[in-house]
Amino acid sequence: MNKIEEQIKRAEQELEQESRCLARLKNRKTYYESGERQKLTHRLTTRGAAVESLAPSVKEMSEVEFYELAEKIFALPEVQNLLAKEVR
Repeated sequence: MNKIEEQIKRAEQELEQESRCLARLKNRKTYYESGERQKLTHRLTTRGAAVESLAPSVKEMSEVEFYELAEKIFALPEVQNLLAKEVR
């Protein structure tokens, strides 16, 4: 019976070690994913600020008005050409 108890104790220790390892991996995953979110948030914020600095009147627009303006701007042939050059 003593041998079985030792095996159980060893298995419980291994399970505890693996559980801690899994927790560390989950924490690392969350850290890397939040870093990507932070980069996205930073990029969107700086680009939004750039738009507002170039056209201060967009601050007063509703979200719908802003999207309508953006759609019209991005439909212009000159803008389409610039965007096509960027893709190449």
